[in-house]
Amino acid sequence: ISVEKKNPLKSALEMPHLAAPASPPPAPNLMSDAREAASSSPPSERGRRKAVVVVMGATGAGKSRLAVDLAGHFAGVEVVSADSMQVYRGLDVLTNKVSLDEQNGVPHHLLSIVDPSVEFTCRHFRDHALPIIEDILDRGGLPVVVGGTNFYIQALVSPFLFEDMSEDMQGCTLSDQLDDIGLATDGVGSGYEHLKEIDPIAAQRIHPNNHRKIKRYLELYATTGALPSDLFQGEAAEDKWGRPTSSRFDCCFLWVDAELHVLDNYVNERVDCMINAGLLDEVRNIYNPGAVYTQGLRQAIGVREFDEFFRLYFTKKESDEIKAGMLNLHDDKLKSLLDEAVSQLKANTRRLVRRQRRRLHRLNKDFGWNLHHIDATEAFQCTTGDSWHVKVIKPCADTVRRFLSNDTTLASKDCSNDGGGTRLASRELWTQYVCEACDNRVLRGAHEWEQHKQGRGHRRRTQRLKRKSKIKSTSSEAEV
Repeated sequence: ISVEKKNPLKSALEMPHLAAPASPPPAPNLMSDAREAASSSPPSERGRRKAVVVVMGATGAGKSRLAVDLAGHFAGVEVVSADSMQVYRGLDVLTNKVSLDEQNGVPHHLLSIVDPSVEFTCRHFRDHALPIIEDILDRGGLPVVVGGTNFYIQALVSPFLFEDMSEDMQGCTLSDQLDDIGLATDGVGSGYEHLKEIDPIAAQRIHPNNHRKIKRYLELYATTGALPSDLFQGEAAEDKWGRPTSSRFDCCFLWVDAELHVLDNYVNERVDCMINAGLLDEVRNIYNPGAVYTQGLRQAIGVREFDEFFRLYFTKKESDEIKAGMLNLHDDKLKSLLDEAVSQLKANTRRLVRRQRRRLHRLNKDFGWNLHHIDATEAFQCTTGDSWHVKVIKPCADTVRRFLSNDTTLASKDCSNDGGGTRLASRELWTQYVCEACDNRVLRGAHEWEQHKQGRGHRRRTQRLKRKSKIKSTSSEAEV
């Protein structure tokens, strides 16, 4: 069947703050005051670091919509996307890119600029974003950085970035580098084991499945002979890594959030809308049975999940067993695989929401970021048309207005007295925990470990193991 390509959020979700057109501007006097505050004191002329607004939040929280709405309150707003998948060309529905209509005339940068097969790292993002932000500021505008890829934003804010340690790797290919350490012909899985041999401390810092970072660590060792752990545990790294105090910009961080069950419900509904809006067609167009799902656009949540479905789909398509479209399948096995893939897509997106929220909590608590938390729960649940404006846009606009006027109550937190605590938190990242009850799941740092132990899944598995152990012990005693 042919499906009209619409943005799923506009037509199907009855959530006023996301389904409606861009919010109407406030009363004339408020608009005038806001524009005057923004335009009469350009960031570059206020005698401080250049001002940048950063909108953060989990997937589905409404970050992109908020950024566009802020343009109705402040002159010269231009959006800089900080999304690791939207930067690639393609999969517009799956990655939920802001359409031209939804952009409402607000300039957007770093959307659909990279070939889908190219690896795009935090360093690449920083090197692309910095000149764009500087150009916006030079023209008297207000850059609004928006995205859920927190490491991209961290690369902008923090002056310390891992990729900067390997400047001299430019002329050396990956195969050359790995060949130097005897790893060129080995499988991906052996990389982590090799890293454990050469630098067990660094291996503790990353998850065994984080193949990209494992590769970067091995590259660094192969080309410089330096152990990654020596770099990350140095005094300079402890002072700079992840902290905004030495940033070239003065940032106003807005964290738009909602209660977890509300975000979960929204994510489930959004996936259903994406399916109806053409997600399957997008994934089918890039499907390759021999594809690697750890590089480029194929890393996106929603690609790997449909691998089994499309594997069988194309097999039956070649044998001319399929006559109908993908949404009108009559094959029970294919329908079952499709249902499983959609359920997995929803589950993996919900997990992403949890990871993003945990990361934001850590940036705020452990790294001294001054995140202004805006709870949008009521705006999600309310059916009145102005709930998004009242509960989200207005408090955010007020926060930005005070920030631009150099209000001292919004100054970044002074972390000078918290250095020891942050260094301790940074060192905690080097401690790795393995939960045997949960199939040897790997957790990084005490914070993740404590959060994991409080989870319902972990508690259920632990109780189950205790019961089994008790039954086994009772049986052994009876035999004796």
